[in-house]
Amino acid sequence: MMQQYLALKAEAEDCLLFYRMGDFFELFFDDAKVASAVLDIALTARGEHDGDRIPMCGVPAHAMDGYLARLIKAGHRVAIANQIETPEEAKRRGGSKALVARAIIRVVTAGTLTEESLLDSRTANWCASVGEAGGAVAIACADISTGRFEVIESDGSRVSAEIARLSPAETIASDASEFADLATALRPRADFDSSQGEARLKRLFGVSALAGFGQFSRAALAAAGGLVAYLEHTAKGALPFLRPPRVSRTDANMAIDAATRESLELTLSSAGSRKGSLLDSVDRTVTGAGARLLGSDIAAPLMDRGGIDARLDLVQRFHDDSTLRDMVRGQLRALPDIGRALGRIGAGRGSPRDLGQLRDGLDGAWRLAEPLSGAPDRPALLNDLIPQLQGHGSLIDLLSRALVPEPPIDADKGGYIAEGYDAALDDLRDAGAGGRRVIAGLEADYRQRTGIASLKIRHNGVLGYHIEVPAKSADPLMAQDSGFTHRQTLAGVVRFNAPDLHDAAIKVTQAGAHALAAEAAHLEALTEAALVVREAVARTADALARIDVSAGLAERAAEGGWSRPALVDHACFDVEGGRHPVVEEAVGKAGGRFVANDCTLSENNRLWLVTGPNMGGKSTFLRQNALIAVLAQAGSYVPATRATLGLVDRLFSRVGASDNLARGRSTFMVEMVETAAILAQATPRSFVILDEVGRGTSTYDGLAIAWAVVEAIHEDNRCRCLFATHYHELTRLAERCDALSLHNVRAREWKGDLVLLHEVAEGPADRSYGIAVARLAGLPPVTIKRAQGVLDKLEAGRQQTGGLAAGLDDLPLFAVAMEQMEEKIDALRAELDGLDIDSLSPREALDMLYRLKGMAADTA
Repeated sequence: MMQQYLALKAEAEDCLLFYRMGDFFELFFDDAKVASAVLDIALTARGEHDGDRIPMCGVPAHAMDGYLARLIKAGHRVAIANQIETPEEAKRRGGSKALVARAIIRVVTAGTLTEESLLDSRTANWCASVGEAGGAVAIACADISTGRFEVIESDGSRVSAEIARLSPAETIASDASEFADLATALRPRADFDSSQGEARLKRLFGVSALAGFGQFSRAALAAAGGLVAYLEHTAKGALPFLRPPRVSRTDANMAIDAATRESLELTLSSAGSRKGSLLDSVDRTVTGAGARLLGSDIAAPLMDRGGIDARLDLVQRFHDDSTLRDMVRGQLRALPDIGRALGRIGAGRGSPRDLGQLRDGLDGAWRLAEPLSGAPDRPALLNDLIPQLQGHGSLIDLLSRALVPEPPIDADKGGYIAEGYDAALDDLRDAGAGGRRVIAGLEADYRQRTGIASLKIRHNGVLGYHIEVPAKSADPLMAQDSGFTHRQTLAGVVRFNAPDLHDAAIKVTQAGAHALAAEAAHLEALTEAALVVREAVARTADALARIDVSAGLAERAAEGGWSRPALVDHACFDVEGGRHPVVEEAVGKAGGRFVANDCTLSENNRLWLVTGPNMGGKSTFLRQNALIAVLAQAGSYVPATRATLGLVDRLFSRVGASDNLARGRSTFMVEMVETAAILAQATPRSFVILDEVGRGTSTYDGLAIAWAVVEAIHEDNRCRCLFATHYHELTRLAERCDALSLHNVRAREWKGDLVLLHEVAEGPADRSYGIAVARLAGLPPVTIKRAQGVLDKLEAGRQQTGGLAAGLDDLPLFAVAMEQMEEKIDALRAELDGLDIDSLSPREALDMLYRLKGMAADTA
């Protein structure tokens, strides 16, 4: 046995190996040590290997899913080695001592889960793959729990942002990939060969050409082929259900990098949970599929105005008709998750209950289509969705006739095929029931014949049907002429058989076995019938999810008094009465009132410099406008009285930063890296929010960096930007940057106390109120008094010397400064180009070197 185990463990590579032994899955050696620690189960030992006792632990086979979930959550991968023949087949193959054959039937990883108990119903479970070819990059991703399969054409600069958007449970890449640091698992380079990838896709979907699915680059074929190869590896030949791939490009969606997603808490809060995120605040969906689609929409806002308006039209239809909205949400709430049920069936892990969910879900979709079809003023998107809800009449009828109303999860015990569907099956069941009635009659007869009132007929997997009496009453049945045959003696009971019981038991057992076989055959046929129309079923699941998202967004908009945004082509950002949805919800629960603020950015007023005290609301104001842009392009109403927005191609947020010690980066370094990415990538169509740039270093360095960043955004990037700062010296830039305007969050001191108004007003703040905030935070009075004294001295010195900003008015503008520096560099370059090095004497060369050094110093 250990030889068989070791061979399977070598095949499993770095996975934990679940080795089936009877009713348990056992783990040995280091696997056992790891599993016992994670699962908190006993670690024991057995036998010897190389002179040492073999560590082992085990989990019951019937409870395997719960243990798998804990191991996967802890970051492990698990190979399942099951028996692939019965003990009887093993004996026929190799004699009485033959070992039952086992094989790895599946590798369970975080990205290849389909089991309902292992998945979050409201979150997609992506497995992603990065492919490269000819300098191009693409990402393939699949959620095998629903069959969704996408291929995204990208470029190297956007790969990490796209992976952050998907937030995959698992990411694979070639072991020679430039993006290996993004991967959770590396696979052989041969798996990512583009020509092999094309062949795999053609074979998978049974087509001779892929043109019908879209245009695939070599990188896209490499990514998709690598993903399919990995899924084949984990499924061990039983490839899960995948829908035809949908090909897209990263520029079809607003680009949002990982730092911005984390800063804005789009789908996860800073604590790493859904609660407290924008998604959690917005989500009013009533189905798991709707919640998953809403998460995808918020993570990838559209860049297509037509697509955004189509979504908004459907949201508005539900928003304006509360009766229709309530009816739709009520019907959706009762529907099962047919997308996930179809995924389990397609992966060969389906149950009778999954087929029942398909039946009920498709029937519910058909019933939902009827009132929607009759609704007036239907938007175009709804007209496109209604036909996808219908058309499954034959499958619904088949499953309704074949299955009981509440099919079980476990098919092994039967009982899921409805009475009347198969007359032969009904006869077998009647025979079994008749046999059980005969057995019940025999029990009463045996009691009467023997006078033993406590005599019972029982059944187990070893003896089958047998007679059981207390040990003290067993002697009469032991007699040779009693008509009973002794089978087993236990501590308190004795067990017997009888010829007439044996005959009745055979009839019951045979009828039951034949009935189970007949039900299994029907289950296989019903599963095949469902898979034949799986594409249409998947489209129905998608349509239900889109309707749920739209009705849920309408419900959220009605709750919060949100408005429909207007999308335009020019780069503007005009929001009246904007609010932060998450903060407003929290303030409301605490009994407070959120203060709404306007934000108006345009080509001639595209950069707002916002000053004011800490806790005044600057960061909230910055974030709420970024979130409004995300919601609008996701196709949602927005938390504002009115909003007119130009499409945002890239969204950047540098609000708050923390150490990244694992990569050797301080808070300031993280801030500078993020700011550098903004200056390198922001375009005139981008939206940028920056908070306290330069605060992590010395005052002079910080001010200098902040000054230069503001000028660069104004002159070079020319994007819409909200820039919050405590460097009041930056307000001087308003005199030289024509598209920069000054704003502040209002605050007042009243009788020594700071009153924060949370209102954004025009003009610079009159002061920082830092000491007032410190007093509010509870610093000791003696410390506050000392700080005030130091501040008075510093302010007096500033009035005499001009303070930090002394001399800044003499600085040339950013563009002019760059031109002057370029002129100096050009002069040095011209001098070098004119040199005839071969003709210089040593003395002339030394003189020239000093001269060049002086010129270089002048350019610094």
